[in-house]
Amino acid sequence: MIKSELIDRLAAENPHLTQKDVERIVNVILDEMTDALADGGRVELRGFGAFSVRSRPARQGRNPRTGDAVRVPAKSVPFFKSGKELRERLNAD
Repeated sequence: MIKSELIDRLAAENPHLTQKDVERIVNVILDEMTDALADGGRVELRGFGAFSVRSRPARQGRNPRTGDAVRVPAKSVPFFKSGKELRERLNAD
């Protein structure tokens, strides 16, 4: 599912809201989650999972085309840990 499909589904399930309103709501939620992660915080959605930021140290990499050694700088990457309810639902027989 992509963001526009999510917006379409939510708009269909909530006919009292316009498509623009639903799009605005989804964007606000995603922006707030992004801001929280950018500030070094954590976003937890009970039953779904938790988003956090992990730091990756600088390392020595390799250019696949030339084989030359390349310095890869340290960076922060998003990390997601699924919640118990999500895991159970995915693994239900």
